[in-house]
Amino acid sequence: MELTQEKLNLIERIIKNDRKFANNEDLYDDFFNEMCKRSIPIVNTITSDVTLEAYLRKIATTSILNVLKDTGRLRRSREGFVPSKEVSLDAVRSSSDEYNYSGVVISYPHADYSSNPEDIAVEKEILQKIVDAVYLINDAEPDKKYLKIYKLRYDEGMTQKEIASELSLSQAEISKRLFKLMEKVKEAFN
Repeated sequence: MELTQEKLNLIERIIKNDRKFANNEDLYDDFFNEMCKRSIPIVNTITSDVTLEAYLRKIATTSILNVLKDTGRLRRSREGFVPSKEVSLDAVRSSSDEYNYSGVVISYPHADYSSNPEDIAVEKEILQKIVDAVYLINDAEPDKKYLKIYKLRYDEGMTQKEIASELSLSQAEISKRLFKLMEKVKEAFN
């Protein structure tokens, strides 16, 4: 299976826009190869440009992290992955995030920079598509209780066994319905 030039250009743009690409430009070929290897199985099945770009951004993050770890430029710490040449602030700090300088106490709140607004918007759009698909599937076959099963499994976090007990069905039936639901949601995306 081959990627079109348009998709190759999209992959290149996503890699170069990733913040971890800065100061690691020499590893571009490794990033590109890893990303292509991970994305080829599904990239030609996604028809929506927005969904494809969101998918490729997630793949890029994973691919770049893997290459940086493999080359020894990143290491895992309590707060995530940090460049191997940097020292974690937590290693320098005491157990608290408060500092006392000349009798003045300074406190630093933790900031969450894990998602940028673009990623959040794409994730919301994808989640909305999933919700819409589940409602349509449930409306088409209300006797299967797809919406109830979905809510119990993914909103309530219940196990298949607990859902089976709640709905007076067998666990095998719940498993089968969850599988069919996920297949139908995948179809709705394509």
